Amino acid sequence: MLANILLLVINAAAGFLTLMLLARFYMQWQRISFRNQIGQFVVTTTDWIVRPLRRFVPGLFGLDMASLLPAWVVQVLLVAFELSLRGAVFSGNTAAVLGGLLGMGLIELIRMMVYLLFAVVLGSAVLSWVSPHSPLAPLLHSLAAPFLRPFRRVVPTIANVDLSPLVLLLVLQIVLMVLAGARNGFAPLLFVG
Repeated sequence: MLANILLLVINAAAGFLTLMLLARFYMQWQRISFRNQIGQFVVTTTDWIVRPLRRFVPGLFGLDMASLLPAWVVQVLLVAFELSLRGAVFSGNTAAVLGGLLGMGLIELIRMMVYLLFAVVLGSAVLSWVSPHSPLAPLLHSLAAPFLRPFRRVVPTIANVDLSPLVLLLVLQIVLMVLAGARNGFAPLLFVG
């Protein structure tokens, strides 16, 4: 039971840090201003790791890799910790085990990206119905817009109700199911005892 409590606490802390790093990465990628309450919170919680990394990790095609790389590393370490805490015995060659951990960490990172997008789209949709003039509404709409745009071209509005967020949320659920299957694909590289 103590191991499960420890795993829960570490999983929550690692998940929070990963989500903040991904939010920073995504806001910079979409060129969204950090001059708002959420932006300031994201910068404050991630500056301690991103600023030093920027000296060594260059950007790639305008993407802030100093925010994305530590998020991936956190997920790889979390996967390794979780497996070892659950009694995993890593066997086989070191390259295969490392490849399995890196792959599972990447899948977990993508899963966290999907969860973040899920929250942004859901928050944007709810605010558009309940409180369209909320200070958070423009930020969430700007974050969700690039992902909703392709669906808005295909899904018609019915009685002035935009159903594209519902379709996108359904697609994100399918992506989560595919990621769960892909995570299991890395199991042969690791022997979990």
